Amino acid sequence: MARQPRIDLPGIPQHIVQRGNNRLPCFLDDTDRACYRQLLREALLASECQLHAYVLMDNHVHLLVTPPRAGAIGQLMQQLGRRYVGQFNARHRRTGTLWEGRYKACLVDTSEYLLRCVHYIDLNPVRARMTDAPTAFVWSSCASLCGLRIDPLLTPHPVQRALGTEGYRASLAEAIGDEDLAAIRLYLQQQRAYGRDDFRAMVEAKTQRFAGVRPAHRPARSSATDK
Repeated sequence: MARQPRIDLPGIPQHIVQRGNNRLPCFLDDTDRACYRQLLREALLASECQLHAYVLMDNHVHLLVTPPRAGAIGQLMQQLGRRYVGQFNARHRRTGTLWEGRYKACLVDTSEYLLRCVHYIDLNPVRARMTDAPTAFVWSSCASLCGLRIDPLLTPHPVQRALGTEGYRASLAEAIGDEDLAAIRLYLQQQRAYGRDDFRAMVEAKTQRFAGVRPAHRPARSSATDK
């Protein structure tokens, strides 16, 4: 059965995750991360996509990207993935795949939903206990969004510009609740539209595709005595 294309609309931000094959590392050192970041910059310029947040973990990557047209994120990820794998394999004298299948992506509503995704991305190293201070992790967007350094990869979304660096720094101190964490992960896993009901309705009207999520687990079958 052919896979359905991802839900993709121009001008709507997408939260993207790409994982190393079998959850193995896709970065072995900072040289790998620097290479990926340079290739990401080149792919952003080629695809004309705008990057609003990112983090390079050991075995996966999170990106928050707005495409200028349908298909632009596919172009971005194809160019970036192939070029990085080629350089990674050559540098580490290996062959074969690096990524775990296709990347996953979900559409993201603006306002609080977009900011939750940015927080989710920037706080990844803290949740993974790689650092206590998210701005200290140099391979993410956090320090730049807090006004502590300039990152040429980033183009602030209007929601981010309205909040400003001081506002973002203050908002980052607010912990993401377990319910929001679970929702972000579920919408990303199922590649749907994370946001308000009217946002999902708009996405469904434009794409003629279901944009909500299914239950994470199917309910257990009822036995004869349960009926």
